[in-house]
Amino acid sequence: MMRIYNYSDLSKSDITKLVQRNVDPANEIRTIVEDVLATVQQNGDSALFDYAEKFDKVTLDKLYLDKAELEEMASTVLPEQKAALDTAYNNIYKFHQSQLKTEDKVETMPGVSCWRELRPIEKVGLYIPGGTAVLPSTFLMLGIPARIAGCHEIVVCSPPQKNGKVNAFIAYVALLLGIDKIYMAGGSQAIAAMAYGTETISKVDKIFGPGNQFVTKAKTIVQSTTTTAIDMPAGPSEVLVIADETAKPEFIAADLLAQAEHGIDSQSILVTTSAQIAEATLAEVEKQTAVLPRAEIVRQALANSYIVVTDTLEEAMDFSNAYAPEHLILATENWKLITDKIINAGSVFLGNLTPESAGDYASGTNHTLPTSSYARAYSGVSVDSFVKKVTFQHISPDGIKNIGPSVEILAELEGLHAHKNAVSVRMKETL
Repeated sequence: MMRIYNYSDLSKSDITKLVQRNVDPANEIRTIVEDVLATVQQNGDSALFDYAEKFDKVTLDKLYLDKAELEEMASTVLPEQKAALDTAYNNIYKFHQSQLKTEDKVETMPGVSCWRELRPIEKVGLYIPGGTAVLPSTFLMLGIPARIAGCHEIVVCSPPQKNGKVNAFIAYVALLLGIDKIYMAGGSQAIAAMAYGTETISKVDKIFGPGNQFVTKAKTIVQSTTTTAIDMPAGPSEVLVIADETAKPEFIAADLLAQAEHGIDSQSILVTTSAQIAEATLAEVEKQTAVLPRAEIVRQALANSYIVVTDTLEEAMDFSNAYAPEHLILATENWKLITDKIINAGSVFLGNLTPESAGDYASGTNHTLPTSSYARAYSGVSVDSFVKKVTFQHISPDGIKNIGPSVEILAELEGLHAHKNAVSVRMKETL
């Protein structure tokens, strides 16, 4: 199911082609998404009702669920399921709460003080996927830092299920987060609704959440054409496992399959220093796939996945940095020797007992991460994603005397005399 490549046989251009994914060379996805965006912008709620019928195969009589409906749905969640969601909530909250830090004031020269203060983004939109799998964990990952940041309004969109509602687990998480309304809109149409606003759904300042290639394309388009920002281009999910002879093929296979079951456009990559580990992992993949309920999805994802055999862990890390994975697993007892060589990765899982699943659900770290090589420039979602850092400065009478002459000279050499004068008049005042 997965092709095997020898790293020593790959040219630079081979590697470039190998690490490329989720391309849209004929702009087919863009064309479809642009049409959806334009339709929602023009027709608002009516377009969302139409797309629910077309894409979700459900006829809605309204676009949202209120608090009473969410409470009724959440009541069906079993006690052990609530306990697991509570554990995830508490760990994610604890980790993200630690990210709120007050920065020190800096006196750059006597009488000149500079500092930054956090301010929440006022209106944020959370997109919770619900295609082949419903993801209450994503709701936790986005809702918790939004709450910690203090965002004034949190708009939540998730695709409707066949019963015209959302999943009961989504409803329970909404109650945990103190969110009393969920809008039933999915795909690029949900992104359009949050970017432009409709009669029912508010326009937001920033949109968060992973999705398929259509959702990702919609996010990138609205970021460049509206005043709404996005967290990152987080598309189909991916994992890269680096393994040496200390790894366990059974564990590696389980990690590769955990990623593959997300969807047919997910990708699972193994980079290993051991040909024996590669072969043993392939055998385990076959064995474990056979008993998975989502085996058909897994097989299609694995058809687009592969294994690279390298001579050293350093070569494995070179390939990983070129790939820039969303999730990077170091399946080796020697992980401490190579962590400093990680340059491009969204989230890293260290050692043979740290599965990606832990981070996906409950360790505390965020699972909304950059995909498709965007880990070269983007970080995963954090509290920082939901705040703005506003800079402040204050200059005292001594400060204006100290900094003034330098500013006057710099303004003059740039030919900006009004800038110079704004300092000069103040210096006269303090004489």
